[in-house]
Amino acid sequence: MKLYIKYMVSNRCKMAVKEDLKRLGLHFIMVDLGEVEIMENISEEQREQVKIALLNSGFELMDSKRAVLIEKVKNTIIEMVHHSDHLIKTNFSNFLSEKLNHDYTYLSNLFSAIQGMTIEQFIIAHKIERIKELIIYGELNITEIAWKMNYSSVAHLSNQFKKMTGLTPSHFKKLKGQRRSPIEHIGILLNNDGANN
Repeated sequence: MKLYIKYMVSNRCKMAVKEDLKRLGLHFIMVDLGEVEIMENISEEQREQVKIALLNSGFELMDSKRAVLIEKVKNTIIEMVHHSDHLIKTNFSNFLSEKLNHDYTYLSNLFSAIQGMTIEQFIIAHKIERIKELIIYGELNITEIAWKMNYSSVAHLSNQFKKMTGLTPSHFKKLKGQRRSPIEHIGILLNNDGANN
């Protein structure tokens, strides 16, 4: 049986969900970002127990097919930007459409209607957060970061970074108290700050 879980954005989240399932005596076949497959078919009462356990750990069990699809879009973007060594070099709309087996226009319209921001804005917000992480680590220079994050040029990266943060990448690097946002807050903060206009 498959369960779809909101706010699973990292390996730490996967470990927390595994622990919740073990405590409830459920056996998992697979635990991935936003998706869990368990061996058992659970009753409504067990589903409610899973829902409560997940809520206590900061997750949410999803029922709506639309919410599940939106979460798959988000998790695909998060996986690509934060957990992959290389961003895809192809058109992201084609990649997303093929991976999720849905027309991109449908995905885009649904995402915008539910999230209040476009898929592109969500991707950019995550790319900027990943760039902050790479700047803070200091292992790559800005040219290498631009290449790794699939920007056409350092100027393109710098312009987008400044538009989103108000700082140039070099100014951000000089700041002592550089701040990053938790992955699960990235689309939410952008939307609440009104920075998506």
